[in-house]
Amino acid sequence: MYRVLKGEMVKADISIHDLAMKIGITERSLRNKINGVTAFTWTEVLKIRSIVSPDMSLEDLFEVA
Repeated sequence: MYRVLKGEMVKADISIHDLAMKIGITERSLRNKINGVTAFTWTEVLKIRSIVSPDMSLEDLFEVA
C-alpha cells in the first residue's frame, strides 16, 4: 500500500476519483494500484507526482509501506 501517496493526496485535497480522471484511468484501477493489487505504469507515476506533489521525490512518494 502506498501510504505516503494517500497522505499527500489528502494534503493536496485530491480525491481518488479526481486523480483517476486526471491521469486517464478508472477509479477502481487507481484504487487497485494504490492498494498494491496491480502496478503503476511509469507514465502514471510521473503524472501522479506532477499533480499530487511535484517537489517530492518518486522514491518518497511511492514508498511501499
